[in-house]
Amino acid sequence: MLSCQKSLFKIPDEITYLNCAYMSPQLKQVDMIGREMVSRKNQPWLIQPEDFFTTVEELKTLFAKLINAPEKDRIAVIPSASYGLATVARNIKIKPGQHILVAEEQFPSNYYAWQRVVADSGAELRVVKAPNSANRSAAWNEAILNAIDANTVLIALGNVHWADGTLYNLKRIRERADEFGALLVIDGTQSVGALPLDVSELRLDALVCGGYKWLLGPYSLGVAYYGPRFDEGIPLEENWINRHNSEDFKGLVNYQDEYKPLAGRYMMGEQSNFILAPMLSAAIAQLLDWGVANVQEYCQRISSNALEDLREMGCQIESKDQLAHHLIGVRLPPHVEMERLQAEFKKRRVLVSTRGNAIRVAPNVYNMPDDFDNLLDCFRAVWA
Repeated sequence: MLSCQKSLFKIPDEITYLNCAYMSPQLKQVDMIGREMVSRKNQPWLIQPEDFFTTVEELKTLFAKLINAPEKDRIAVIPSASYGLATVARNIKIKPGQHILVAEEQFPSNYYAWQRVVADSGAELRVVKAPNSANRSAAWNEAILNAIDANTVLIALGNVHWADGTLYNLKRIRERADEFGALLVIDGTQSVGALPLDVSELRLDALVCGGYKWLLGPYSLGVAYYGPRFDEGIPLEENWINRHNSEDFKGLVNYQDEYKPLAGRYMMGEQSNFILAPMLSAAIAQLLDWGVANVQEYCQRISSNALEDLREMGCQIESKDQLAHHLIGVRLPPHVEMERLQAEFKKRRVLVSTRGNAIRVAPNVYNMPDDFDNLLDCFRAVWA
């Protein structure tokens, strides 16, 4: 059973940080590696040609293990989730009368990419609205399943909704997509690292993840998985390191038509980031050591009592079996003013986010039950 890991982070005791969905604090170990790697460029003669490849290979190997990808060469290093989604957008074929399916108010990067595709092709972007019902997650999943039909080319979702933690049943959505040959593309930025996800079991066509949230890594570096349907696609950029035999520096003038295998063609330029890549690798290695399922269980364990109290106070929160316990949407009863609650958060130094009409509470392994007591004190102050 995983215990509190706060000692591995630099979080002051007076701060209640329940906002990992905004940005994770950095592990002390990752901070140290970053500082060391910044200093490394003071002596560039010590950076060898093989260093352009070994760090990236380690990162790909670790992430492949985290998501149970069949092989590391299905992993690409990307600068952002939007880059990974744009790669998918460049490599799909869609025509008028067909559509791409998204959920209402999902993260903008997972909307704008598809908005551009349908604008250029004359296809439709179909948005499945969130139901206004008590059993929100189950009803929304049913609505998504019902919206998939013979004209669905691609379904683009998160594993959880970024604003309120609505948990999508990707297994059932995959089964429905298979009936019509539709692609399933997931933005895992708000789930991978805190909620188990198995790309082999779900047979995802693509998974993209920014590294600075639940992967506990630095900003401006992420990772992506691309399945067999993208093996022969066209990358967003043409760079020297994505080509066959790029390890042979003296032979780089012998231009190659052939890309690196599988997702290797989709790797960003300057993928060998000597600072950020080792940091992200160290963070993912720590997640593997903890076990992602244990992270999820820990978040549930420290939050469950407080969530029951909030439900009893009239807040709308999904039931336990429909909830991702690392990212929890709390909707207020009509008589409570959001502004008063936000002022109380600020006063007591309780850090959460407001997304749409939900308070987004996002704990991680550095939190403890006392943090949820502090959260409850804010709610009780405006209820009184």
